[in-house]
Amino acid sequence: MNSIEEIVPLVKQCDCGHRHYDIPIEQMAVGCDAFEQLVAYLRHKRYEKVAVVADERTFAAAGESLCDELENKSIRYTICLVQPDQNGDVIADERSIVQVLLETPDDVDVLIAAGAGTIHDITRFSSYKMKIPFISVPTAPSVDGFTSMGAPLIIRGVKKTIQAQAPVAVFAHTDVLSRAPKEMIAAGFGDMVAKYTSLVDWQFAHWMADEPYCPFVHQLTEQSLKACVDHIDDIADGGEQGIRVLMNALLQSGIAMLLMGQSYSASGAEHHLSHYWEMEFLRRNKRQVLHGAKVGVATPMIIEHYQRVFWPLWNKLEERPKSIDETARKRLKANAASIQKLLESLPSPDRIRAMLEKVGGAAFPEQLGIDLPLVERSLREAHRLRPNRFTILYFLNEWVLGT
Repeated sequence: MNSIEEIVPLVKQCDCGHRHYDIPIEQMAVGCDAFEQLVAYLRHKRYEKVAVVADERTFAAAGESLCDELENKSIRYTICLVQPDQNGDVIADERSIVQVLLETPDDVDVLIAAGAGTIHDITRFSSYKMKIPFISVPTAPSVDGFTSMGAPLIIRGVKKTIQAQAPVAVFAHTDVLSRAPKEMIAAGFGDMVAKYTSLVDWQFAHWMADEPYCPFVHQLTEQSLKACVDHIDDIADGGEQGIRVLMNALLQSGIAMLLMGQSYSASGAEHHLSHYWEMEFLRRNKRQVLHGAKVGVATPMIIEHYQRVFWPLWNKLEERPKSIDETARKRLKANAASIQKLLESLPSPDRIRAMLEKVGGAAFPEQLGIDLPLVERSLREAHRLRPNRFTILYFLNEWVLGT
C-alpha cells in the first residue's frame, strides 16, 4: 500500500495525458491512536466547533468515545444522529440530508462523519452544500468510498451519484474497525473483489468508447485488490493485521477514484446491479442489504454473464449487420485479441464465491433475499441507471442485443 506522500510524486510522473485531480486529504491515520491524532489535527487547523454526524449504532461504535476525547480536550461539538426509516435502515436520501442541514449550527467549522458508507455519503453531500470541510472516521472497513468525492444518494427513489467533496482527513481507529460486525468486514472485502470486473469494464470502455483511462490509477486499484486477496486469511481471522490491510486497500481504492475525478476504476456493471437491487428493495419496503455484500455477490454473476454472452454474440456479429454500427464493429475487430485476453484474465466465478465465503460473506443473491426474476431483470436494465457509464453490460444490452 502507498501513502499519500508516496502517491503524489508518482502521479506527477504519470504521462497518461488525462487530468489528475489534486488530493485534498491532508492526513490519513489508521491505528489505535487515531482519535488522539484527530484532536491534534483539529487543534492544528484551529477548528473550534465541530459537528459529529452518526447514527445510533455508529455513535455507540465510535462516536461516543470520540466525543469523550473532544470533551477532554475542550473542543466544542454538537451531535446529529441520523434517523432510520420505517425498516430501521439509515438511508442516504433527501430526508437524512435535510436533517443534517437543519441540525448543524451555522457556526460549525467542520463536520465529522462517524460511520460507514451511508453516513459518509450523507455527510459528504451536506458539508459540500454548507461549504465547510468534513473529516472521515470510519467505523467499519466496509466500503471504498471513504476518500472519494462521489456521494451515491437516493433521490426520489432513484440512485444517483453526485460529485461532492472528499474528506480533508481520515482517522480510522483499528480497535473500532476490529469490533465491526463480521458481515461489514466481509462487505468491505466484497467491495474490493468487485474491482475484478470494474477494471475490466473500464479497460473495455477505453478501447470501445474512448473513455479516459490511466494505467497508474488502474495499477493503484489493482494493487489494493491484490493486497486483500493475498491477505484473505488475515482478513477472515478479523485480527488487526487483516483489518489494517483491508482498510488501507479501501482507502487507496478511494484515492484512485479521487485522482480521476470519477469512479470508473472501482465501479462497473457489478455496482449497477447493486444499485438496481437497492432501489427495488426500497420499492418493496424491504430492509436494505450492505452495499459491499451486494457488489460482492454481483461480481461472479457479471463474470458468468460476460463469458457466457459476449463471445457467442461476437461470433454472430457478421450475421447481424444492423445490430451494431460500423465504428464499433471495427473497434471490436481491432481489439478482439485484447478483449479476449482481458476476459480470460478474470478469475472463475467459483473462485470469487469461495473467497467471499471464506471471509464470512454471501456468495449467491438468494442469500441476500434477491430473487431470480430480479437478477434477470437487473442484467437487462441496470446499465440504464448510469447511461453515461460505458460497460460491457451496457454494450451487450444497448449496442448488440438492442434491449
